[in-house]
Amino acid sequence: MEKRCLDSQVKGVSTGTTILAAVFDGGVVIGSDSRASIGGEYVSSKTINKVIQVHDRIFCCMAGSLADAQAVIKAAKFHLSFHSVQMESPPLVIAAASVLKELCYKNKEELQAGFMTAGWDRKKGPQVYVVSLGGMLISQPVTIGGSGSTYIYGYVDAKYKPNMSKDECLQFATNALALAMGRDNVSGGVAHLVVITETGVEHVVVPGDKLPKFHDE
Repeated sequence: MEKRCLDSQVKGVSTGTTILAAVFDGGVVIGSDSRASIGGEYVSSKTINKVIQVHDRIFCCMAGSLADAQAVIKAAKFHLSFHSVQMESPPLVIAAASVLKELCYKNKEELQAGFMTAGWDRKKGPQVYVVSLGGMLISQPVTIGGSGSTYIYGYVDAKYKPNMSKDECLQFATNALALAMGRDNVSGGVAHLVVITETGVEHVVVPGDKLPKFHDE
């Protein structure tokens, strides 16, 4: 066990992805690229969907070890389904994020995965939460993650503003993902986006050749 921990400290965690979530006026947008890689070197899939529905109006994005993330999400779905039956109402977004936090914290020595949770509920409306490696939980109006995020912090800081319209937020998210995918060699494919509001859920897929271009690629 000690050897594994030391190795992980030396090598770090290769996330090989770009994920994003942002709150707008009345809803939230969550999205990601679609490229999966092994060790940040070999592209194993160009079409994986990293935006996973965990309940009716709650979605999460994953970064890090795909196997770890899928196992955590599967367990979280079970907990939330059971919770909604017990409470006889849909779970709150914070409840979903807290379930992911507990699973990550209790297994922090074994897991190498982080999550973004975004959704809408009747108590607090649109919300975004981040569960980082080790199980830290924080709430933010906009957040980015994965290896591609290092290229777009400046863009996100400059262009995100509270109370954007749905179309403005979709364009903001699309531009941010396109910029990251254009610079990060282990992010790419298509842009998967989900818009969550009180009225429902809308899925948007932007093919790679339809993404905006900001420089010669």
